[in-house]
Amino acid sequence: MINVRKWHICRSLTRTFTNSKLAEVAAASTPASLVGPSNPLFRTAPSALTSLASWYTNTYPLKHQRSSYSSLAGTPSVTPAIEARLRHICDRHAQLVTQLGGQDAANLSHQDMAKLNKEESDLESVVRAVEQWRELKNELASLEALAEDSNEDEAMRELAREERALAAIKVPALERALLLSLLPRDSADERGVVLEVRAGTGGDEACLFAGELFRMYERYASLQNWKFEVAEYSSSDVGGCKLASATVSGGGGGIYGRLKFESGVHRVQRVPATESGGRVHTSAASVAVLPQAEDVDIEIKDDDLRIDVYRAGGAGGQHVNTTNSAVRVTHLPTGLSVAIQDERSQHKNKAKALSVLRARLFDAERRRVASAESNARKQLIGSGDRSERVRTYNFPQGRVTDHRVGVTEHGMDAVLNGEKLDSFIDALRLQRQADLLSTLD
Repeated sequence: MINVRKWHICRSLTRTFTNSKLAEVAAASTPASLVGPSNPLFRTAPSALTSLASWYTNTYPLKHQRSSYSSLAGTPSVTPAIEARLRHICDRHAQLVTQLGGQDAANLSHQDMAKLNKEESDLESVVRAVEQWRELKNELASLEALAEDSNEDEAMRELAREERALAAIKVPALERALLLSLLPRDSADERGVVLEVRAGTGGDEACLFAGELFRMYERYASLQNWKFEVAEYSSSDVGGCKLASATVSGGGGGIYGRLKFESGVHRVQRVPATESGGRVHTSAASVAVLPQAEDVDIEIKDDDLRIDVYRAGGAGGQHVNTTNSAVRVTHLPTGLSVAIQDERSQHKNKAKALSVLRARLFDAERRRVASAESNARKQLIGSGDRSERVRTYNFPQGRVTDHRVGVTEHGMDAVLNGEKLDSFIDALRLQRQADLLSTLD
């Protein structure tokens, strides 16, 4: 059985590998050394990052092993082409610092000043990593020369060899930090999200499962101290929901960067309450995670909208069917439509509907651009068919498996409570980094 603590230690190392402390870490060569006070992590052996990746790939093998993970398990290297790119980045950063600190900066418009400041801020972390890497390389060269200097006594040369060995341990982590700093960033990662869950194939059971997924994300948002605000919840007759959506924000940002890999078809295997023969049924629900859009991202003209108001239906007491509080907003050029009736106020329902519509239009534009850049890009949530699954929730066996990275977690209640969702999210983020690293020249 997978030792859960190993995974959390692995995840923690992955998150903090850019810390200079990690460069000094040398993990023992056996996976057992990752746990237990009797087997400390801080040993002289292969680099911590290499051991981390080797353990990860052995513990969570991909269903279809890909070369990108082998690059994680090996020692990253900075090629001459990448060095040239790093020099260009450092030169550009120096140019920006001079430009922003010069007298001509006063003549820049507010928009240009903000743009240049953002570019300088984005490059600063790369430049700091380059400086640390160059200092380490210079230190290694000096120690190498001292260790081979015949004019020095043997004790001094031996000390230089020991220092060189310790410094060499730091190189893989620093080089990996450099490579990761060069990876393209998704500008939407720091945004909040609009989360949508739809019942797929499976009838009533699919609706029940969709409701459970929606609550899982609500609990996960609570654990992360995010604000989870329900925008729409279309209940089914047997419980659960046919469609539910919510906005997730706050918590210092970075929400889309963590939740975007949740998009796709989630499949459930269990015995429905109405099944007298005890047979396991398979149902599905689709999850879509859309980055929240600002007014400046998507311009929606009033002439392009049709707004219909009507009386809310469903549970809700005496307010239901007495006032025209429900709102349906239709974007005429695209045909996209959003209906909200959760609030008693027509104005609040309209604001929520416009927010969801803006996010859908923003996501559609992002996918259109990405599709033009890569013909291999797939649809975000698929058709909702059971066969198009990214994750399977097997209730009889009490396990959840993400098929994209081959990660399996046991303990269904802990997963649906949001407590173990990080295991899948971190594994998917790690794979994404590996895929991007494999594309660097």
